[in-house]
Amino acid sequence: MHKTKKKHLKTGSNHKKMGAIRIISGKHRGRKLPVLSAEGLRPTTDRVKETLFNWLMPYINQSNCLDCFAGAGSLGFEALSRGASNITLIELDKAAAKQLNTNKVLLNADNLKVVNTNVLQYLAQPADNKYDLVFIDPPFYKGLAEQACALLNNGWLNHNALIYVELESNSSSTSIPDQWTLLKEKVAGQVAYRLYQAN
Repeated sequence: MHKTKKKHLKTGSNHKKMGAIRIISGKHRGRKLPVLSAEGLRPTTDRVKETLFNWLMPYINQSNCLDCFAGAGSLGFEALSRGASNITLIELDKAAAKQLNTNKVLLNADNLKVVNTNVLQYLAQPADNKYDLVFIDPPFYKGLAEQACALLNNGWLNHNALIYVELESNSSSTSIPDQWTLLKEKVAGQVAYRLYQAN
């Protein structure tokens, strides 16, 4: 049960069937949060998420986090539970963003902000914040990861910031900024996930 292709819906509408994500560890450990099933929404599997947050364990506490393609919020809410000080979730889909706000209220997460917008347009603006940790887990096969990575270098990253990038494992070479160092990399089924550090 790897996070392979996007989880396609079995309903006729884009937003009807409800699913759930589970917070693995931290303050909200075991908590399940409802998520909308929508085309292109691919919540990170628990197995991948557990590996990722094991990598991030020394860095997550008190970090300022940005989740660029938030979707169900699986990564952002996990970071919140594990002690991140501020989390910004960016999600283009209006209904998905509304659900993120609903889950924010469920967790009383005053330090979490949901922005309903196009992340590439958002990152193309002058940076109004600097982040220690960035999650990039976009819809596959659209070249969105490369574009987001390039835009992050416009002042959005703190020194030695960590950037998590998830993409299709069969993609040819992904263009990553030269100043970034690959720290960790794994492949699970059709998904490749990597952790970079901005130097």
